Amino acid sequence: MTDKKIKLGITGMTCASCSARIEKVLNKIDGVEANVNLAMESASISYDSNNVIPEKIVQKIEKLGYGVQNEKLELDIYGMTCASCSTRIEKVLNKMEGVSNAAVNLADESAVIEYQPGILATEDILNKIKKLGYEGKLKEQRESKASYKEQEIQRKKVKLLASIILALPLLYTMLGHMPWDLGLKVPDLMMNPWFQFALATPVQFIIGWQFYTGAYKSLRNKSANMDVLVALGTSAAYFYSTVEAIRHTLNVDYMPHVYFETSAVLITLILVGKLFEALAKGRTTEAISSLLNLQAKEATVIRNGAEAKVPIDQVVVDDILIVKPGEKIPVDGEVTSGSSSVDESMITGESIPVDKSEGDQLIGSTINKNGRLQMKATKVGNDTALAGIIKVVEEAQGSKAPIQRMADIISGYFVPIVVGISVLTFLIWFYFVTPNDLPQALEVAIAVLVIACPCALGLATPTSIMVGTGKGAEIGILFKGGEHLEGTQKIDAIVLDKTGTITNGKPVVTDFETLDERVLPYLLAAEKSSEHPLAEAIVQYSESLGAQKMKTDHFEAIPGHGIIASIEGNRFLAGTRKLMQDHQISFDSFDEKLSNYEQEGKTAMILAIESKALGVIAVADTVKDTAKEAVHRLRKMGISVYMLTGDNERTAHAIAENVGIKHVMAEVLPEEKADEVRKLQNQGKKVAMVGDGINDAPALATADIGIAIGTGTDVAIEAADVTIMGGDLLLLSKAIELSGKTMKNIRQNLFWALAYNAAGIPIAALGLLAPWVAGAAMAFSSVSVVTNSLRLKRIKL
Repeated sequence: MTDKKIKLGITGMTCASCSARIEKVLNKIDGVEANVNLAMESASISYDSNNVIPEKIVQKIEKLGYGVQNEKLELDIYGMTCASCSTRIEKVLNKMEGVSNAAVNLADESAVIEYQPGILATEDILNKIKKLGYEGKLKEQRESKASYKEQEIQRKKVKLLASIILALPLLYTMLGHMPWDLGLKVPDLMMNPWFQFALATPVQFIIGWQFYTGAYKSLRNKSANMDVLVALGTSAAYFYSTVEAIRHTLNVDYMPHVYFETSAVLITLILVGKLFEALAKGRTTEAISSLLNLQAKEATVIRNGAEAKVPIDQVVVDDILIVKPGEKIPVDGEVTSGSSSVDESMITGESIPVDKSEGDQLIGSTINKNGRLQMKATKVGNDTALAGIIKVVEEAQGSKAPIQRMADIISGYFVPIVVGISVLTFLIWFYFVTPNDLPQALEVAIAVLVIACPCALGLATPTSIMVGTGKGAEIGILFKGGEHLEGTQKIDAIVLDKTGTITNGKPVVTDFETLDERVLPYLLAAEKSSEHPLAEAIVQYSESLGAQKMKTDHFEAIPGHGIIASIEGNRFLAGTRKLMQDHQISFDSFDEKLSNYEQEGKTAMILAIESKALGVIAVADTVKDTAKEAVHRLRKMGISVYMLTGDNERTAHAIAENVGIKHVMAEVLPEEKADEVRKLQNQGKKVAMVGDGINDAPALATADIGIAIGTGTDVAIEAADVTIMGGDLLLLSKAIELSGKTMKNIRQNLFWALAYNAAGIPIAALGLLAPWVAGAAMAFSSVSVVTNSLRLKRIKL
């Protein structure tokens, strides 16, 4: 039983067999479930904390020859007085789960801590120091992953530039081997084998050393990855050429067959592909970067009676913050004083700013438009709404769709099979096709090794999932995992909860008619004393029309019938036909109106002063503006749409008819909602359930795909597989469409990756591809797969 989750950044993976190997080994540990993502260069790991410690997982990854990415935290430490203080802090920090190394310096009152961010957070370290009786503060913002990637890309560029400078002369010498005269003069120096050796050696053993270390680590752990193919192929060309150079030196009449240009140009082309791949993979994580950029960087905090600007990660729960017009709300919280309108579009998708005043909730990273607000922080750090969204997107991007399992299985066997084919190709050419022609047999075998790189296969699925989930996040659709992104396109029946999903979930006054202008002030005064759920809607409506405020002398609620109040000496009644009949009040002039409102699913009340009916008011939970169009689009896609509600049949059918739903399940108790979903599943349907309340959670969990409305409860969102931010039902059809297009993109990637290898290996084995051409084709295959995935960013939904 796994009860904890960590996410680790992994360095040193070069192809799909690397990620498959790590995943396979980690999953063999009792109590560990691991999911390793090559494109994200990370591992999402669930483990049983009673039997497994994270250090064991890290050690296992490092034993396999890969690295776990550490981050460095530099702190100023306050409160140390002697060496025992610094020793104590250092000792305790080094014992913390996830800390690789901690060094505390008493002289300059600082600490440098290397830790694994997937296991430990900055806040955990700061809290540990605080518990020891000291205070730690950040010297500066820690290096972000984006910055780390930029540095990595910069290193790749430098290596590539050096490789190009050394390999270009060797590429030029290839012209001297051409069977036809190109009319280009190749200097004798360039044709000297030792000159070529001098150029090729730094490329082979300095620039290309990464392939040797990767191959060694892979083979040491009884597996094989892309590095093995590259190291084998280039080494064969390099060392054979070196032997030929020696033979020429020993016998000047011997004409050497050197292939230094093959090894150097191959490494250069592979580095080109790796750089393009890194650049393209960087673009697949733009969704996360853009979400991170939404976060406020600092906050104005009131401490010791004075305002002070502090970094956002120094804000703690219950801090009192000041937010000025135009500033971002720093963290989630509650307005304690002031009023303003806040742009919450980045969270809810609603373009109209929301008015905020004392007691209202604020969402971190939304924008304060025009007033000064004082707020109390209620959620900070990883607990904020935006942090939750980022976490969902990151987990989804790091997860695997079921379709990826096939690619993982293939790539796990791929490299050993390719090495076997290469050896077999060499033997066939050396003994049968061109007997005893070692250079020719070697060249063909190298071409087979090089063209068969499994990178494209390993990148085919995760890059599409990353871009697809990122695209979804941009428009307000959060997929919780790759399996849900894949499953959404399969649904053929969708069940919509009524209240809060099809409707706005908040009653409003829809109709009001009166024969006496006194009715509205009387209504306002009476309903202000009522605790009925509809009273708030009536009070808001009356106040919006500027009704005069009057005093209520007496108030009585008649359960199920209405209210009676005494206002300035007059009796006022608001309620049902039964209430009017019990008090001998005739309402014939309003009876037809009353019936029409009730037929439309509205709650209607007769209004009377003394013994005369003077008006009628109707209240209803109104249908969302986009509901009708959303249902139309779903039905157009061939999806059966059902409405599920605990409301009465008449109201349910009135709402359903309004939005175009033909299948209605009314008067369903909360505990029965999951049963209704199962009934549809038993009919062979793939069912999606859409809801927003706590009572929808069981049905959301039972459905093939549970879709929560983002304006709903945390329980519903937690139980769901997909979250629609802001409550716009048009996003339902877009989610299904995005799922379909992402899966189509994955299938395209897998087809071309497999087709490329299926066609490329035989062509190379037939001797129709020079090794350097095979290298260029291999690099192109990986880049083309990632580029195809990036097309998802431009699709219109």
